[in-house]
Amino acid sequence: MNEDLSAEYTLIGILTGIGLVVFVALMWWGWRHRKRRQQDLAAPAAVPKSVLGSEPLAGAEGMYVATVRGQDYLDRVAVHGLGLRTNARLEVHDSGVALFREGSPNLFIPRADLREAGLASGMSGKFVEKDGLVAVTWMLGGQEVSTGFRTRTSPDRDPLLAALRELINPTTDPTTDPQMENNS
Repeated sequence: MNEDLSAEYTLIGILTGIGLVVFVALMWWGWRHRKRRQQDLAAPAAVPKSVLGSEPLAGAEGMYVATVRGQDYLDRVAVHGLGLRTNARLEVHDSGVALFREGSPNLFIPRADLREAGLASGMSGKFVEKDGLVAVTWMLGGQEVSTGFRTRTSPDRDPLLAALRELINPTTDPTTDPQMENNS
């Protein structure tokens, strides 16, 4: 009887191992296929040297969650390392947004490519409390994409979001706005 039980456990172990190998192989095949479908996406810009030595307008440590196509928060971009979740530092500079990622290439979003910044509850496999992620929508080549970033501490989120919004839509000072001077 012990031999029958031992043979049963061995069979279950072998079948479980085969199932796991097949599952991992299918995941790898799907990721590779996604990368092939997304080859048309341009590579993000590298962080310019001028940004590396400058003081940011705002910055925060946290987690780079993902970059997704458009505002479809489930369509993760796999190419150029944009689909890999990593610890990161996000900095807002006058010239754009720099993301310094651990174990993945850093990236830079030029100011002209920024479209909007807001808060989200989740993005591509990372879902948190309401408004727990900073979501930045920008143009990558000719394709609109959105990048999610979760600050390590919640007090860092609001100043970061305010700096991003100011960079995208700067408020005008009526004393220096030429439109206002012409109306006087």
